[in-house]
Amino acid sequence: MARSQPSEGYLTGQLLIAMPAMSDPRFTQSVILLCAHTDEGAMGIVVNRPIQRPSFDDLLRQLDVNPIPPARRIRLCSGGPMENARGFVLHTTDWAGDGSLHVDEHLALTASLDVLKAIAEGGGPRECILALGYAGWGPGQLDQEIHQNAWLNAPPDDCILFDGATETKWRRALGKLRVDPLLLSGNAGHA
Repeated sequence: MARSQPSEGYLTGQLLIAMPAMSDPRFTQSVILLCAHTDEGAMGIVVNRPIQRPSFDDLLRQLDVNPIPPARRIRLCSGGPMENARGFVLHTTDWAGDGSLHVDEHLALTASLDVLKAIAEGGGPRECILALGYAGWGPGQLDQEIHQNAWLNAPPDDCILFDGATETKWRRALGKLRVDPLLLSGNAGHA
């Protein structure tokens, strides 16, 4: 499902897509859902960096969440380089718990164990991924990186956010903008 453009000049709820010339190896070909973007900074979840270990079952064991084996499993990804021992569930808003941050009318972010318990029991949100860590920017930092031609933005959709085809998410996100990555330049142009 495609979403609308951001309001008030901020990119909360948008996909942030790394330009081909991204110089930071932690974000090469990254697709990030921006969960918050204000004048105080920005926070997002990288959605195209799957991780194999720990497995979802291993993580539930570590957190003492039952049942094990769970009635339902979800994919894990590396959400970014900040606080990578902390888990965040990015999910659709058909489920919400105490402390869920509503990114927009369709998406939320939950860092409490309630969502993992609901998923393990076979319930929880319709679509979700578990991210370990997040990407963060200080005041004005993301805006400066965008001005330096490091990122593009596009409306998110459920396929790019939640499907298992992580190796194609970056190209598909660029495709939403009808952009061929081979034709992109890393140099910012000014008229």
